[in-house]
Amino acid sequence: MAFPKKYLNDAEEIILDLRPHWFFLVGPGGALVGALVLAIWAGAANVEDFILFPALALAVVALGWFLKRYVEWITTDFVLTTDRLIYRKGILSRQGREIPLERVNDVSYHQSLFQRMLGAGDLLVESGGERGQSQFGSFAHPQDIQNDIHRAIEAAAARDADRMAGRRELSPLEQLEKLEELRQRGVISQAEFDLKKAKLLDRL
Repeated sequence: MAFPKKYLNDAEEIILDLRPHWFFLVGPGGALVGALVLAIWAGAANVEDFILFPALALAVVALGWFLKRYVEWITTDFVLTTDRLIYRKGILSRQGREIPLERVNDVSYHQSLFQRMLGAGDLLVESGGERGQSQFGSFAHPQDIQNDIHRAIEAAAARDADRMAGRRELSPLEQLEKLEELRQRGVISQAEFDLKKAKLLDRL
């Protein structure tokens, strides 16, 4: 299930929308398969009830464990947008963290030998504020995620610089050049140009 776009800000776009690595389901999935095999064998072999009933109970417990883990998997969102990092998990008990890209100081990842074999790893995000470091894991291809976050940070910084430059007030000489362009294009009359020019010259 994709991250709902209604939670995005104006002009904000999703770059990555990730779930934990599939290995997150391997433990309970393997237990469920083993328990089902045992229960099927017990039923087919007509074993005594004191063996059959525990086998069936074990299969029910394993199914519950798998469903719980699967729900955790589908309700965990790690989202990278053009403005921030978003991490949310849980249904009834919901928790989350949002980190604006301008507050991200560093992004690293850690892979154990087993995680490297699976192509998974844990992400560590260091940001300004009280919480400092946050660990998110485990996700597939963490080095690619790290690169995507760094590119998003650079793009956000470039946009902020452009906005700051656009808000910068023009100097009187720059305003005179703009006025001259408007006069030559016929947008303002010569009288209007002379009046505004006099006011700008008084500021020099």
